[in-house]
Amino acid sequence: MKRLLMVASCIIGLIWIGSCSSDKYNFDDLPRAVKSFFTISNAELNINEEIVFNNLSEDATSYIWDFGDGTTSTEQNPKKVYSSPGLYTIKLKAVGAGGTGNYAQDITVVDPNAVIETDNELYFIEYSAELIRKLSLIPGSELETVVSMAGKEGHGMTYDEVNEKIYYCDFESSNNGKIIRMNLDGSNMEVLLSGLGSPYGVALNHAEGKMYIADGNNVSRANLDGTGFEKQFITIAGGAMRAIGFSKKTNQIFFYEVNEEYMYVAKSDGTGVEQLIEGAYGYGMFVDDVNSKIYYDDRNNAGLMSANLDGTNPVKIASFSGNRGGSGMAIDYDENKIYWSETNLGNVKRANLDGTEVETVRSGLSNPRGMFIKH
Repeated sequence: MKRLLMVASCIIGLIWIGSCSSDKYNFDDLPRAVKSFFTISNAELNINEEIVFNNLSEDATSYIWDFGDGTTSTEQNPKKVYSSPGLYTIKLKAVGAGGTGNYAQDITVVDPNAVIETDNELYFIEYSAELIRKLSLIPGSELETVVSMAGKEGHGMTYDEVNEKIYYCDFESSNNGKIIRMNLDGSNMEVLLSGLGSPYGVALNHAEGKMYIADGNNVSRANLDGTGFEKQFITIAGGAMRAIGFSKKTNQIFFYEVNEEYMYVAKSDGTGVEQLIEGAYGYGMFVDDVNSKIYYDDRNNAGLMSANLDGTNPVKIASFSGNRGGSGMAIDYDENKIYWSETNLGNVKRANLDGTEVETVRSGLSNPRGMFIKH
C-alpha cells in the first residue's frame, strides 16, 4: 500500500509541474506603442511669420523636433519663424514607455513679397499630334496645348519677341509649303507665304525686317509680313536645307545643308557664302549670341554639338539616344540651360550649356520638334 501511495504522489507531482510550464504571457500588461504625428495651423507659410505646430502624438512623454534648418525644440507644441524661403523637412520624434514614434513632413516657406522676374515658357511642336504645346519653366507646371495645327506638318518654329508672334513652318504639301504667323495663344493665324518647296526652318532679322527660310535647295528671304519674297536668295545646287539661324551679333545667316553635310554661313544680304563646318548632318540649330556660340544637331556624331560662331572648336556636349534628336533647341538664359528634343523617343531634355547635368523635362510626347523659349 505504501508503495502505491508513493507512486501516486509522484504522478501528481509530475502533473503539477507540467501545468506550470503552460502558462501564457500577458501582452495586455505592455505599454501602448507610441505614435508620432503633427499638423500645422497656418494657412500660408511665409518667411518672418510664426508657424504653429500642433503635436497630435499619442502615448509619448517627451518630444524632439528638427525644423530642417539646423534648429530643434523639445517643446510639445513649438512655434517657429523662418527667415529664408525654401523647402524644409520637419521631423518629430515622440518618446514614451512604449517606444519611439517618428514622423516627417516637407513644407515650403515662401517670401510673399518676392518678385518673379520672368515666367519663362517653352513652346514646341508635337508633330504627330499636330499641336503646338507650351510648358512654364516654373517647377511643377503642367503641359498646355496652345493650338491645334491639324492638317499641317510643322518642323521649324521661331518667336518674334518684338511683336510677340509665332512663325511656324508647314511643309504639309510638296511645293506648297507655308510660313504661318499667329499670336502666342494661337489666335489670329495667317498664312504669310505659300508655294514653298520644303520649309524646315525660319529665322528672323528684326534690324532689317527680314525672315530667312530653309526651303529645299534654297535659303529664301522675305519681309517679316511675307511681302518681298525672294525664293532663290541663296541657292546650293543639289542641296537640302534643314535648319537655319541668324546672329544679331555678327549679322550672319547660318544654315544646314544635309546632302553634302555642311553647315554654311553667309552675310545678311546673302553674299559671302562659305562652308563653316564640314561633315555636320542635322535638322536643328540655335545661335547663341550671348555666349558667341552655335549649338547644332549632328547625327553623324549622334549628339548635340557646340562651336564658336566662326566654326572653330566644335565639341560634342551631349549624346542623342537612338541617334535622333535636336530638331528643336532653345536656351533659358535665366537658368543657363539648353533644351532640345529627342524626336524619335518623344522626349524634351535639358542640360547646362556645357552639356553637364542632363535631365528629361518631359517624356511620352508625340515626336517633339522645333521650339523656342519666351522670356
